[in-house]
Formats: sequence, structure tokens, C-alpha cells
Amino acid sequence: MKIIIGLGNPGEKYIKTRHNFGFMVIDHFAQKHEMEFTQKKFKSFFSKKLVNDEEVVLLKPQTYMNVSGPAVKEAVDMYTCDLQNILVICDDMDLPLGKIRLRSEGGCGGHRGLESISTYLGTTDFSRLRVGIGHPEAEDPSGYVLSSFSKEEEGTIAETIERACLALRTWIFEGIEVCMNKFN
Repeated sequence: MKIIIGLGNPGEKYIKTRHNFGFMVIDHFAQKHEMEFTQKKFKSFFSKKLVNDEEVVLLKPQTYMNVSGPAVKEAVDMYTCDLQNILVICDDMDLPLGKIRLRSEGGCGGHRGLESISTYLGTTDFSRLRVGIGHPEAEDPSGYVLSSFSKEEEGTIAETIERACLALRTWIFEGIEVCMNKFN
């Protein structure tokens, strides 16, 4: 079993914001694999399906980004899932717009969603796919992450989501090391 967690904020006003890049990626992955978020489970929108003989669970925590940890902990405990079999997708201001970076473990880099998950799991030993949103020039970072992408950025966003979904498939079927070699 593989558990993929897309991070974002619940609610209509956050749908197209930079901070919701994790939700955008997981929604596209779900669509490509005919998975639907028809249930609410683990304080999250939840979907589970066999994808080429691998059981895949998708979670979109509905607890706001900075308190994603309880939702992830509930799912990991319920499925007694090894941490090597979870992957968290989140935005990253330190990466240029459209760049993706995968890691098998590591620090949280000031990302409060990752910090919350790390606190609840008691470790940072879980895979993450960071999706670059760029860094604000002079804007307040909290306002920047809650801002929408511009029209000029839409093409880059679509390409990035496709690339991130390819990385997810690689992670599921070939593992994190192969995935990092192909996509970093």
C-alpha cells in the first residue's frame, strides 16, 4: 500500500492558490487514474483504489495546511503503513516556479504543513515531493502563498502538474531512489 498526501487548505477561496499546489497535483493524479474523493475519512477527502495491482490511498487533509499532521497520523496508524510508503506533496517557495524536487527524508524547510506531519509522526523520515512556487520579490510570504497563479503562469502550472504526476507513478512502482534520479 502507498499513501499519497496532497497538502493544501480547504475551502473555495483557496482552490487556485499557490499553497494548494499539493491539492492540484493529487486531484490531477486522481483524475488520470479514475479515482474519486467520495468519502471523508481521517479528517481528509479520501480515495483508495488498486492501480496496476498496487493499492493506492490518496488524502487531501481538510484541517488547513498548518495542522495536517493529525490527519496523516490517523491514516498511517489505521493502515499500519511503513513510513517509506507515504509521500507528501507540498508547495515550496525556495524552488523556482515549476521545479519539482523529491526527497526520501529530510528537514521541513520551514514548511508548516511538513512540520505538523513530522511532529505527529515523530520523524522526518518520509518521502516528499516539493513543487516550486517561486519566492516573492517584496511581498509578504504569507500573502504570496495564498495568492493565485497569474494567467502567464498557467502553462507552467499545467506542465508541472503533469510532471509531478509522472513522478508519483514512478515513486509508486519503482521507488523513491529511481524517482529522485529521474525527476530531480
